[in-house]
Amino acid sequence: MKVRLISPANIELDEAVRYYDHQLPGLGFRFFQETSAAIERIRLMPEAWSKVGQRTRRCILKGFPYALLYVIEKEEILITAVAHLHRDPEHYKDRIM
Repeated sequence: MKVRLISPANIELDEAVRYYDHQLPGLGFRFFQETSAAIERIRLMPEAWSKVGQRTRRCILKGFPYALLYVIEKEEILITAVAHLHRDPEHYKDRIM
């Protein structure tokens, strides 16, 4: 199944990669690798993670305080947020279905 990040999620991913690279060179790449691995896990087993809304699920990244929020559509999986777990959940409320 195809996986697509919506625009706000893409921006969040880019910002997190830049933040981690600023903290320690190469850490942003490690964050990107873990995000890619989580996307692949979601693609292979889309219903394996807990629901946080009626249709939205959450896959927590390994080694980073982030989760991918996503919705399973008929022909694709939409990543709606690259959510920092210590951020106010209200920030992502409009992307939880």
